[in-house]
Amino acid sequence: MTDAISIDIWSDIACPWCYIGKRNLEKGLEAVAGDDDAPQVNITFHSFELSPDTPVDFDGDEVDFLAGHKGMPREQVEQMLSHVTGVAENAGLQYRFDLLQHTNTVKAHELLHFAKANDLQHEMEERLMSAYFTEGKHVGRVDDLVELAVEVGLDADAAREALESSRHLQDVRQDQAQAQAYGIQGVPFFVIDGQYGISGAQPPAAFENVLRDLWAKRGAPEAEPETASA
Repeated sequence: MTDAISIDIWSDIACPWCYIGKRNLEKGLEAVAGDDDAPQVNITFHSFELSPDTPVDFDGDEVDFLAGHKGMPREQVEQMLSHVTGVAENAGLQYRFDLLQHTNTVKAHELLHFAKANDLQHEMEERLMSAYFTEGKHVGRVDDLVELAVEVGLDADAAREALESSRHLQDVRQDQAQAQAYGIQGVPFFVIDGQYGISGAQPPAAFENVLRDLWAKRGAPEAEPETASA
């Protein structure tokens, strides 16, 4: 049986392009799922903190944060957020930067590793990103994260223990060390089969092309050694 294609995704809960990139990948996967010989894939999410120095409770909105963090004029930040909102809408996402509660995301990443250990990483990733970008929920505090964990089927007490003990913090750090080893400086970043890198929120067709190409190569018969004729 042909081995599945591995897709390793470095992303941050607080990265608007990461959620868009996730949706575009999903659309690419939907497109190739209809192929006669559809590619099989295994997807794993990895931790990347864009702003690890962000406080859990940031006093201000997203414009305040970006204006202060990047030193950009507020008007320019507002135009940038408007552009991102439009791109997200094309991907089927309704971003609400007016509701967004900027926060530190390390605990959210720890929760993702806890969810991974319980085979619910994909569901947890989707829930966290939706909560942050479209619902204005807080994703930096333990109580709020436990509530979201329960919504995807995780045990509340076990999730709380994992977060309060920082049991998965080392897993977060290992992901970040691997990103550094790969030279990843921005997210989303997709590593396909450990050898192909795709940077940014590429359109669905980009993922379709790579997956079909890799899958075709997997299924191609090995060339028979030539034999000399008598």
